Amino acid sequence: MVKLINLTVAIITYNEEKNIGRCISSVLPIADEILVVDSFSTDKTEDICREFNARFLKNPFKGHIEQKNFALQCATHDYVLSLDADEALSSELLEEIKKVKANWQHDGYEFHRLTNYNGFWVRHCGWYPDRKLRLVKKEKAEWRGKNPHDILKMKNEQRVGFLKGDLLHYSYESISAHIQQTDKFTTIAARAAFSDGVRSSRFKIVTRPILKFLRDYFFKLGFLDGRYGFIICCINSLSALLKYSKLYDLQIGKKI
Repeated sequence: MVKLINLTVAIITYNEEKNIGRCISSVLPIADEILVVDSFSTDKTEDICREFNARFLKNPFKGHIEQKNFALQCATHDYVLSLDADEALSSELLEEIKKVKANWQHDGYEFHRLTNYNGFWVRHCGWYPDRKLRLVKKEKAEWRGKNPHDILKMKNEQRVGFLKGDLLHYSYESISAHIQQTDKFTTIAARAAFSDGVRSSRFKIVTRPILKFLRDYFFKLGFLDGRYGFIICCINSLSALLKYSKLYDLQIGKKI
């Protein structure tokens, strides 16, 4: 008789009423526990989570990395699937995780993430294939990176497998939402970089956006994604411009 592992699906939220239902629904067939760590949402996020009988914890938000590590450690089970609220499992990935639950062989598992941008699935621009480690034995992994860009990593040289199927990422529902988040995230990134001793210059402010566009649009084949590919690559370039410009302002004592 095959003994299935018990799996916690850990999700962090803040005002995710538009996304959280889709996320939880996609994992119901494989979740033995649904853990939601919320940073005091003011919308219907909590109500929706409780409709699914999720374990709902509230924790002050100190950063994406800190919040996700908190969720990882709060998981009841030893095996954890970490998701963002705007993500969901494709049917193929769901079936792959079912197989893993019946025959766990590695310390963690990676799979590709496919992003939906205003209704369009982005397959280039440096956004796909976007390989992510998300399914792990919790004692052997931790969230690292620099806020707001978190990444789940194995603590040591552990065995990592790969699963077929895509993690579906419902990122931006409009171009305006993308620009607004870019402004927000570049502020966080500039402050984190400044704290780590990274410095900007006029040369970086001019060259980094150009190099970013050339890489994503031409070398990462963004042009194959048509109109949205061009828009995404332009905003990616804007992200580099804003980050290094804000970092430079911090260096000369200005507010960002």
